[in-house]
Amino acid sequence: MGAGDLPAAIRQGMDGIWLALLLGAAVVALTLPAAPWLVDVFGASHTAAPHAVTYLRISSLGIPAMLVVLAATGVLRGLQDTRTPLYVAIGGFAANGALNLGLVYGAGLGVAGSAWGTVVAQCGMAAAYLTVVVRGARRHGASLRPDATGIRASARAGVPLLVRTLSLRAVLMIATAVAARLGDAEVAAHQIILSLWSLMAFALDAIAIAGQAIIGRYLGADDPRGARQVCHRMVQWGVVSGVVLGVLLVLARPLFVPLFTGDTVVRDTLFPALLVVAVSQPIAGVVFVLDGVLMGAGTAPIWPGPCC
Repeated sequence: MGAGDLPAAIRQGMDGIWLALLLGAAVVALTLPAAPWLVDVFGASHTAAPHAVTYLRISSLGIPAMLVVLAATGVLRGLQDTRTPLYVAIGGFAANGALNLGLVYGAGLGVAGSAWGTVVAQCGMAAAYLTVVVRGARRHGASLRPDATGIRASARAGVPLLVRTLSLRAVLMIATAVAARLGDAEVAAHQIILSLWSLMAFALDAIAIAGQAIIGRYLGADDPRGARQVCHRMVQWGVVSGVVLGVLLVLARPLFVPLFTGDTVVRDTLFPALLVVAVSQPIAGVVFVLDGVLMGAGTAPIWPGPCC
């Protein structure tokens, strides 16, 4: 993009999308038969385990679409288009919420309805992204057919990022497994904390995404000075945003905690972990921003950064 070669940029993006489809199909093939074993590894109670297996098997069907969404979002970020991902995300999340409400309560499908709602929303988001990317590819004369060499190159480039993201997810899954073994109240509190942490992570990741896209463009245009200035400014934004989010998380807890649970035991268990998440936000802001900066510079970080 920075060098002005749009067809090559879109072609690389299409390689990433094809790689996402292949990986998604492989994950589905592994997850469907392994779902009971995976749930058992987490130590879920006998009450929760059947629901977890149902949800995991159904929701796994949306993994290819989810990976396409991630790949296509990366294409648009590289093309400096952050508005389209915003619109698609808002539409997808709104559809997911409406579908979950209708299928869980209206149709009485319970946890299966929640899983199906997520799958349908993910497929809709993937279709919207593919429409935009395919239209751009045709406009600039980029091929849409899978290219084995390009897919392999995408896979090699993605290995460090795969290690980094799997490391992060492994830590989060281990924490979930520990909470599940402590009791139902602890695992409920952990799920709330994980949701809040993810919300904060995606908020801070917005700055990392901006750094990734802008620094990549500056370096592609052979402007290292501009890239350094952008990096400095993004780190500042990361620290300030982390402080603001951490303070808001603590001060606004009387407003959002009741939305998650009315159980006093869960609330009491939740508070200490909530403070830890709040205090860590300025640090997370710096880590997430530098994660995006290094990706924009073509030097993939291997420590756990934001899961995007």
